[in-house]
Amino acid sequence: MKTIAPALEVISNSYGSSFTYTKHAEKTNSKAHLWHYHPEIELVYINGGAGKRQIGSHVSYYTNGDLILIGSNLPHCGFTNEQTGNKKETVIHIKPEFLGTDFFVAPEMKRVQNIIGQSKAGIAFTGETKKQIGKKIEMMEHQLPFERLLTLLSILDELESSEDYTVLNADGFSLELQTQDSDRINVVFNYVKDHFQESIAIDEVSSLVSMTTPSFCRYFKKISNKTFTEFVNEYRLVHASKLLAEKQISINEVCYESGFNNFSHFSKSFKQYTGKSASQYRLEHKIIIS
Repeated sequence: MKTIAPALEVISNSYGSSFTYTKHAEKTNSKAHLWHYHPEIELVYINGGAGKRQIGSHVSYYTNGDLILIGSNLPHCGFTNEQTGNKKETVIHIKPEFLGTDFFVAPEMKRVQNIIGQSKAGIAFTGETKKQIGKKIEMMEHQLPFERLLTLLSILDELESSEDYTVLNADGFSLELQTQDSDRINVVFNYVKDHFQESIAIDEVSSLVSMTTPSFCRYFKKISNKTFTEFVNEYRLVHASKLLAEKQISINEVCYESGFNNFSHFSKSFKQYTGKSASQYRLEHKIIIS
């Protein structure tokens, strides 16, 4: 079976800058569906809207915009598409040592160094942090290169001291492995992204990465700290959350469009995952996509 390998995204710095600053208007990020990774640290601010995030082995649904910090080589998908309903999306890419190795040894850079280290697991920021830092990120568009650099450093420093955050792969996820291992797990994630609405056989996925089924199961659990079945079910439940909030289709249709083939199992799993029934969730999270 032919599979699409995860894309290594090659990123060039913005003109006259040591990092990359890109702003997308609503619905214009063409990389929204690509499963990719890159050595650069990525800071993303999504102004408004709701959507699905997949970072490492973590999948979840966000509402009212998002502010995310993604570490070097941590694989992820884009966060917006034509249904997200966001106003803007701003993406900053910085190389881990974009100002040189000696610069970050300075005592003044300790907090920045800390947040860069924490970003290896992926971090989502909420509340006032998302609101205030989001404004600063958007203001950078009109700043001169030196002022923009100072703003970026102050943002990283503020993020380190924030208490409004969630570590997305808090239970453990590591891609600090050999290139072969990184490629192997990325192929698995990419396959789940493309086929979660279908029946996925573990032995079929194992064969994609040239492993026996028992070996693959141990390997996946070691890297992601969750079983392959748990990961697939979480992916389906997050997609169901997205459908419940965004589409006027029946809960029965949501079940089957999310890859579940048994409504009773879906209902039980959804309540265990969210703490609410599907109908309760829809009432509380319904949004209008303009």
